[in-house]
Amino acid sequence: MFTSRHIMIAIIVAPALSIAGWWAAGEFAREQPQLARPGQSYPLLEKSNCRYSSGACDLENAALKLSLLYAQGMSGKALLLRSSHRLEGVLMSLGPRDEEAQPRPMVAVDDTGRHWRLVLASLPNVEHRIRLVASASGSAYFGDAGTVFLHADMAADSIP
Repeated sequence: MFTSRHIMIAIIVAPALSIAGWWAAGEFAREQPQLARPGQSYPLLEKSNCRYSSGACDLENAALKLSLLYAQGMSGKALLLRSSHRLEGVLMSLGPRDEEAQPRPMVAVDDTGRHWRLVLASLPNVEHRIRLVASASGSAYFGDAGTVFLHADMAADSIP
């Protein structure tokens, strides 16, 4: 069987053709990215560092990336938000998974609209969830993340 050149060529070519077919199907059948339209809302994806004690939590949707950081400084405990794009405003709520908590506006730290801060009265429980809505270029981006990342030894030392 292995002395036939036709079988040897088939053994070599078949895996290459299957990989090429898999790639071509993914390339031509995938959803094409589109620009965000004003007035529409888009979900933010919770990244894996939100699920463990990392001190940071990343949320993203295509080009928009938000990073939540815990900081404790002279002005107390705070959640800091850093954005890859200018934001018009951010509303955030902290509370138990099953309850609707009252959202509070975050305060812009500088004029760029990329750094925001929310002062916390106390550190939330591990079971609590962070829910936020960020407005950028007339579009709303909403996300939901756990608070496990807040309970890290590597939290930032100072609040900017």
